[in-house]
Amino acid sequence: MFNAFLISFGVIFVAELGDKSQLMALAFATRFKTAPVLIGITIATAVVHAVSVIIGAVVGSALPTRAIGVVAAVAFVAFGLWTLRGDRLTEQDEARAARPARNTVLTVGAVFFLAELGDKTMLATITLATREGVVGTWLGSTVGMVVADGLAIAVGRMLGSRLPERAIRIGAAISFFVFAVVLFVESV
Repeated sequence: MFNAFLISFGVIFVAELGDKSQLMALAFATRFKTAPVLIGITIATAVVHAVSVIIGAVVGSALPTRAIGVVAAVAFVAFGLWTLRGDRLTEQDEARAARPARNTVLTVGAVFFLAELGDKTMLATITLATREGVVGTWLGSTVGMVVADGLAIAVGRMLGSRLPERAIRIGAAISFFVFAVVLFVESV
């Protein structure tokens, strides 16, 4: 379980760097107190990643291990390319973040839940759950995402707009490519 936690934490932390969810977290944190924003992010992430690991566990038990490893390696190459392309907040995302909210936790949680459906962190969690333990993957992926978003909020508040987004994106993409090579070598 600990190994699954560490792998999932690392992969999802890296996947979240430069992701639109980080930008949304920063946008929400400029309008609301940090604690309710992080609570909303945590709840949404825990739910989305619980669904992800269940899907991954079902898929993982139905397919042969070698095939899963090769598909996972290809998926991580795709995640790396997706990361290089980068994410931007759409006008709709910015409008959601700009709306006044009565309950910050519910607002942030709902927006993050919807934003994460089909996102690369959800897909990466599904992929990890096909190979690793379900509980460790769920905990690691949830904590990894919350820590990455919390870090974005903290660093964003300290440095403002001087963050080297391109360098972060390239580093995250390289990490995905390394994970892809490791998965492929382990599978073949």
